Amino acid sequence: MKQSNTLANGFIKAFVDGAKGLLVIDNPQRKNAITAAMWRAIPDAIHWLHAEAGARVIVLAGGGQADFSAGADISEFTELRKDAATARIYEASNSRAFATIREAPVPVIAAVRGICYGGGFGLAAAADLRLASAEAVFAVPAAKLGLAYPADAVQDFVRGLGSQLTRKALFTGAPLKAEELMGAGFLCEITATADLETRTDILAEAIAANAPLSLRASKLALRAVELGDDDLLREAEIIGASTFESADYREGRAAFAERRRPVFTGR
Repeated sequence: MKQSNTLANGFIKAFVDGAKGLLVIDNPQRKNAITAAMWRAIPDAIHWLHAEAGARVIVLAGGGQADFSAGADISEFTELRKDAATARIYEASNSRAFATIREAPVPVIAAVRGICYGGGFGLAAAADLRLASAEAVFAVPAAKLGLAYPADAVQDFVRGLGSQLTRKALFTGAPLKAEELMGAGFLCEITATADLETRTDILAEAIAANAPLSLRASKLALRAVELGDDDLLREAEIIGASTFESADYREGRAAFAERRRPVFTGR
């Protein structure tokens, strides 16, 4: 069943087709720059996709055919980020968006083409998997604007890019090419521009076909290991143990024996 939801006056769009979810940053006239309203809408869109519309995997993409996102809409900074007090409020919405992607109970895939700068880069870094077209360009220009990048979001860069490339990105603000990020392990695949959507869809299909409880346990375990968080690790172990009594485990065994594709229900 196909479902859709529109937020932030149409600049954030969410779609579900079967078990696959899609969140589109849809502001192509401004290179998909993200306004304050869009930042606030991203957590709502992610929640709707997995909790209400039943997506088992979410793809994050930019609207139009050119860019993923140029990051935060700088034209709003004069009013919404003019001093420490307003900046803290603004950055709190950034942090919620990053955290909602990072902590989503389903895998999130970022499909990146064209420009992926600043907060757009941060959204991609918070995702679980990232594909990029060959011409994609990444940058964190905060230092060029006299700003510091949100500290809680730096963790995603360190995990995805590694220590040295994160330092290079933050200290220089210089653009980084997809090949450099692929070498650092930030990207799982580089594609031709025309193939990005197809390759992303193939990956999303493969994930969506698997057992939801298994995916949730795996994502929690990965986060627990990356953060060194014993509480998260115990939660992952509990969910993992629950799979042994699940209907999906019974279905998986039956499908293997019958040489057919399993049909998982998340129970």
